[in-house]
Amino acid sequence: MDEAPPEAARTAAHLARNAVDCLPGGALAERLGERRPLRVKLGLDPTAPDIHLGHTVVLSKLREFQDLGHTVVLIVGDYTARVGDPSGRSATRPVLSGEQIDANAETYRRQAAKILHTDERLEVRHNAEWLDMPMEDLFRLARHPTVAQLLERDDFAKRFAAAEPISLLELLYPVLQGYDSVCVEADVELGGTDQTFNLLMGRSIQQAYGQAPQVVLTVPLLTGIDGVQKMSKSFGNHVGVTEPPAEMYGKTLRIPDELIPSWYSLLLGTEPPRGAGPRDAKRALARAIVTRYHGAAAAAEAEAGFDRIFIAHELPEEIEETVVQARNGTVHLPAVIADVFGRSRSDARRTLAQGGVKLDGEPLAPDALDLPADALDGRVLQLGKRHFRRLRVR
Repeated sequence: MDEAPPEAARTAAHLARNAVDCLPGGALAERLGERRPLRVKLGLDPTAPDIHLGHTVVLSKLREFQDLGHTVVLIVGDYTARVGDPSGRSATRPVLSGEQIDANAETYRRQAAKILHTDERLEVRHNAEWLDMPMEDLFRLARHPTVAQLLERDDFAKRFAAAEPISLLELLYPVLQGYDSVCVEADVELGGTDQTFNLLMGRSIQQAYGQAPQVVLTVPLLTGIDGVQKMSKSFGNHVGVTEPPAEMYGKTLRIPDELIPSWYSLLLGTEPPRGAGPRDAKRALARAIVTRYHGAAAAAEAEAGFDRIFIAHELPEEIEETVVQARNGTVHLPAVIADVFGRSRSDARRTLAQGGVKLDGEPLAPDALDLPADALDGRVLQLGKRHFRRLRVR
């Protein structure tokens, strides 16, 4: 490998400064030394309708490449989503319908624009363009990787050793993702650390098709608000980039203290404020995140609303109204809670028994199952700390 020019080496070091791996060593500087716009690939399977803060870690790295004049090729994996990425999974993923995938893909395109330049430096492709292929082309592709090579990945090796099922379609997933790199002629591919095997498979497939193998750049995975799992909608520990400002602010304050440095580093590219305690550092983090996606005014309003509810214990300024039905002059409260807040009736009764339901800020008794209609009309029903509805009784 030829030594890259000093300027290219410095740029490569800057791009890789907060990455986990940049493979193979020196390859990124060599590509940058070619002094042409690189094609930098990211594939996202639209398995859920929204992009969350975990996705923004790699999207922000793509933006850095765009700022240097390179082209980002964002691949919406509408076909690979039909297979299901086995990365980090101990069992086969559930299959989504084509309608669900197509709807999710549209939101991905729109939400990625919150971070990426959408001019000529962005190319959005759907891998249905080339993966809806003739059988002869699939045979040609499947000749290159071996079963032994595919079973080397940690997910498959563990499941194989435990005699857990691995579908043939799952084995094909990294091969299909690697073929994406062939079809868009990727110079660099980005992904989380859980994608390393798939990204390296892309290098192998490119070489089989006579292309120069892509550089692999992996970024850290953002831990979700539970402090345990990587951020994922399927784990319920995510913060969506289009969530309302108040929800985004409140969720950020719930992260464990030990996540503060990594969230600052991965989401803001900074360190926590010097001398600030965990409470103040999280409030500053929440303000910055809401400001980035909704603006400074929305961040200030979200913080004021949080303080009003959780510090001053006042009601929100704006509360959605809900019409509920009375029967024989009474309202069955567990049914109202279930309908209004999307809970089961048994969960509603349990929350009542635990003192988690309030009316105009006053806790309701555990046995308050049926209440007079005129005692509820116009009053605010509160479930837990965050959910409010003003009731109108018919």
